[in-house]
Amino acid sequence: MELRLLKELVKKGEGEHLEFKLKSNHPEKIVREVVAFANSGGGKLMVGVGDDKTIKGLKDADEDEYTLTRAIDKYIFPKISFKKERVAITPDRDVLVLTIPRSIDKPHYVVDDTGARQAYIRVNDKSIQASREMKEIMRRGRGERDISFQYGDKEEKLMKLLDEKESVTVDLFATFAGIPRKIASNTLVVMVLARILDVHPQEMIDKFTMSMAYQSS
Repeated sequence: MELRLLKELVKKGEGEHLEFKLKSNHPEKIVREVVAFANSGGGKLMVGVGDDKTIKGLKDADEDEYTLTRAIDKYIFPKISFKKERVAITPDRDVLVLTIPRSIDKPHYVVDDTGARQAYIRVNDKSIQASREMKEIMRRGRGERDISFQYGDKEEKLMKLLDEKESVTVDLFATFAGIPRKIASNTLVVMVLARILDVHPQEMIDKFTMSMAYQSS
């Protein structure tokens, strides 16, 4: 990457496909951003750039690259592919750029030293924990094959609820339909995979709406 392009990207600021880190301190936390990009639409992690868009660079890019590469190998499961490059901003300072493609093996997890694991996804300029529903959508949607389902009583109640509400949550649907949360969750997941619903992940709770593609069909 040329310095000119790096400056252009930095000027746009952090977003769905771009994250800045000033240095590689706490690499076990930085890997969350890597996982979020892999689980979403991919992105670039720039180390040596501040949140305020200042391009300070790294004095010892070798050490930062080693630290991050080791953390990615240690804390992410399953393994992900990514590209590393350095952009010189002065004779003795570089910005480390990691390019993470959208993965076909998602969901990927951050695994801590106790073995506990958590998946993350990218929403706007934040990396947030993936809900149970989002993890299921990622897992079951790997093959991109058509999903079929039977339209029954609970699906009819869901359509009725969506006529009244702009969006629904798992708990709202479960309460309205009088069904267990697990069944409500699975129904919404299947209908997202069938492209009848769209899912809108948020930090606190996911929302589901009618798919624009389905409405226009």
